[in-house]
Amino acid sequence: LLIVSGVLEEEEVPMSEQDAIQSSTKRSRSPQTSKQNGLQAPALQRPAHEDTEAWETYWKAQGEPWRTEPEIEPERQKYLAERRSITPDIWKGIYPFKDIKLNRADIEWLLATHESGGVQGPVDWSDNSQRERKGLDLRGADLRQEHLHGLPLACLLGGLKANEWLQASQEQRRMAALHLESANLSFANLQGAYLASAYLERADLFSAHLERADFYEANLEGTYLRKAHLEGASLRGTFCNVATNLSDVHLGNEEFGFAFLSYTHWSEANLSLVNWAQIKELGDEYEAKQPNTWYGQVKNKQDWLRGYQRAVQANRQLATALQNQGLNEDAARFAYRAQNLQRAVFFLERKPASYLFSLFLDLLAGHGYKPWRSFVAYLMVIITFATGYYVIGHAVGPAMSPLGSFVFSMTSFHGRGFFPGGIGLDDPLTALAALEAFVGLLLEVTLIATLTQRLFRK
Repeated sequence: LLIVSGVLEEEEVPMSEQDAIQSSTKRSRSPQTSKQNGLQAPALQRPAHEDTEAWETYWKAQGEPWRTEPEIEPERQKYLAERRSITPDIWKGIYPFKDIKLNRADIEWLLATHESGGVQGPVDWSDNSQRERKGLDLRGADLRQEHLHGLPLACLLGGLKANEWLQASQEQRRMAALHLESANLSFANLQGAYLASAYLERADLFSAHLERADFYEANLEGTYLRKAHLEGASLRGTFCNVATNLSDVHLGNEEFGFAFLSYTHWSEANLSLVNWAQIKELGDEYEAKQPNTWYGQVKNKQDWLRGYQRAVQANRQLATALQNQGLNEDAARFAYRAQNLQRAVFFLERKPASYLFSLFLDLLAGHGYKPWRSFVAYLMVIITFATGYYVIGHAVGPAMSPLGSFVFSMTSFHGRGFFPGGIGLDDPLTALAALEAFVGLLLEVTLIATLTQRLFRK
C-alpha cells in the first residue's frame, strides 16, 4: 500500500517537473544486491533532514562527494525547476535566477540535475569532450556570503561571453553579473567559467581552479586568490586593490597557457607575492601571434594590428606596475618584450624606418635591457676594422702587426686615433680610421641614449 501510495503521489507532478525533482535522488531508489544471500537489499536510507554528517556520507555513497547539504524540499525543487526553464534574454536582462537568493543546497541540487550536451550533472572539466557543455546559468543571481567550497562549477555562466559583451550596453552587462561578494569558493572548480563584471569583492578563492575563466572587468578588490590556478584565465580590465591577495597565484603553464593581463588595474596589489618567472609570455602576446581570432575567423590586417597593440600595452602596463614596486628584474623582462612587440606594430603599420631603427637598437643593446650585446657589438666593430687595417697595410703600406692593427682600431673607434709616420690624410688607412670613428660615435651616442631611457624610464 505504501508503494502504491508513493506512485500515486508522483503521478500528480507534471512530467517536466518530475524528471528534474527525481533526478538527484534516483540512485537511492535502485535496489542493491546482497552478496551473502543473493537477495535484494534495501537502498541506502535517506538521512534525517537535520543530520548534516549523515548527508555527507549519503552523497558520497551516491557518487556525489561534492554535496554536503541536505537535499532541498520538493517545493523548493519545483520552484527552482520552474525558474530554470525561463529562456534568457540578454537585451531585456532576463535570466533564470536573476536577483534570486540561492544557497549551497540550491546550487548542489541544480548541479545534480543539470543537463547539457546530452549529459546530466555538473561539467567535468577533466573530460575534454565536456568542455563545450554549458554550465549552470547563474547570471544575475545572488550568492553573497555563501559557502561554495569545492563545488564543481566549471563553465559556469556568471556574466556575458565576449561576443555578447561587445554588443551589450553597460546596463545589460551589469544585469548579467553574478554577485559573489564574500562568498567562499576555496577549492572550487570554476574552469572555463564566464564571470565578466562579476562582483567578487572579499571572496575566498584559495586554491580554486580558474583555468581559462573569463574575469573581464570583474571586481577583485579584497579577493583572496592565494594559490589560485589562473592559467589561461582572462584578467583583462579587472580591478584589484591593496587587499587583493595574489600570494603564490598560478598564472600560466604549458597546458592551459598564460593569463591575459591587458587593461588590468593593479592599483596597490602586492605583486611581489607572484612568481613572475613562471610566465614565459602573457596570454595577450600568445593570442596576438595566432592566425585566427578568438572566435575562429582568420585574422585580417586590423585584427593583427589590434592584437599586437594589446600585447604591447599589457606588457608595458605590467612592467610599469612591477617597476613601481621595485621589482626591477621582472619589470625589465616584460618591458623588453613590449619593445619587441612594438617592432611588429611598426611592421604592420608599414613604418620601415621605425622598424629598422628598433631592430638596430635591439641588436645593439636589447633596447637597453641587454647591455652585454653592446660589448659584443663593440668587439665586433674593433675586430672588423682591425682586420681591415691589417689587410690594407700589407697591401698598400705601411704594414701593421695584428696587435698594432687592434690597438689602432681601438683608438680610432673612440675618435682618439694617432697615425704612425708615413700615413697621410688621404691614405686608405686614414679614410678607414675616419669611418670607424664615425661608427664609434654613432654606437656610443645610441648606447648612452638607450641606457638612459632604460635606467630613468625617459
